[in-house]
Amino acid sequence: MAVTTNIDRDEIIAQATSTLAASHPEWDAAEIERVAREELAAIADSPVQDFLLVLTERATKRRLKRR
Repeated sequence: MAVTTNIDRDEIIAQATSTLAASHPEWDAAEIERVAREELAAIADSPVQDFLLVLTERATKRRLKRR
């Protein structure tokens, strides 16, 4: 039995970008969004969809801090 979820990936990207841009104004918002899209794409098909926003935000923050 397949479980369908209504995950709005654009909303996840928008929220992650907004949160990180507010807490790290020194980072370029377009770069945050680009990295967030890549990070979400890497985990978007995982079986557990409940934490995509948190996981995307954390992975994006980690990558941008390493730059």
